[in-house]
Amino acid sequence: MAIQHAVLALLAGGPSHGYQLKGAFEAAVGPQWGPLNIGHLYQILDRLSRDDLVVAERQPQPIKPDRVVYEITPAGRAELARWLAEPSPRSGGFRDDFFLKVTAAARSGSAATVRAVLSNQRGHLLRELRNLDGLRRAAEDPVVGLLLTAASRHVTADLSFVDDAEAVLLGDEGQLLTRLATSTADQSATDPGSAGAGRVSGSDPERAAG
Repeated sequence: MAIQHAVLALLAGGPSHGYQLKGAFEAAVGPQWGPLNIGHLYQILDRLSRDDLVVAERQPQPIKPDRVVYEITPAGRAELARWLAEPSPRSGGFRDDFFLKVTAAARSGSAATVRAVLSNQRGHLLRELRNLDGLRRAAEDPVVGLLLTAASRHVTADLSFVDDAEAVLLGDEGQLLTRLATSTADQSATDPGSAGAGRVSGSDPERAAG
């Protein structure tokens, strides 16, 4: 995630110190993001400083420890403009843990396993959707409301995938699951690296001979 660019965007509005940036970031992106770790934020600020995208000034305080205030540089503004001008590819492509669960459940050949995996995910997504809807109704910032709506649409799309998986994998009384399980077993049996092909692990001659 390009959090460093979001930090640059906040600093484009004026100098700020770490805890101010943390509060401004959380207020700007909304509750669906979750809290920003202050230690991670300072790591980002250190990196931006090393890259000359921000400058840091230590300001003494009469009672509290010195405060470090960060200000964006011309190079930082140029980097922010470059980032804003580019499209945003998916950070993880289309890799998803749930996709792997559906694959594993389908290859097991068990309709009960597939049904349980899909049911668990549907319940989780419905709870997530209700939570997002409640946060969206309570949001006062229109941009935060917009981001919460986008998050809800992502969850709705995930629910549609659960419905699609249920229709495809459970809609023919188990015939597809049987074929998938048989295909997986056949591939394992013909794989020269599998145990079924008689491969002996280790290099002990006596073991191999036995």
